[in-house]
Amino acid sequence: MTDNLERPERLQVMLNEEEFAALDTWRFDKRMPSRAAAVRELLRRGLAAEGFLHASSGTRSADFGLLSGGKGAGKTKPSDA
Repeated sequence: MTDNLERPERLQVMLNEEEFAALDTWRFDKRMPSRAAAVRELLRRGLAAEGFLHASSGTRSADFGLLSGGKGAGKTKPSDA
């Protein structure tokens, strides 16, 4: 893992009690040193499972959507265009 790298960016995520408990349970089971490390590892695993770790250059947040009807709706990665 890359926990020793400088991290100048901050991301705030709001979780409900159930999500928070699941995160902590996973973290302790995997002996992760912190919640932040657990979130980074889960994010890395999720991105790797989808087949990519980096969005293509020029990709905008509008290119990723959850609801139908909007520009880019339903896309999970830039190559779906």
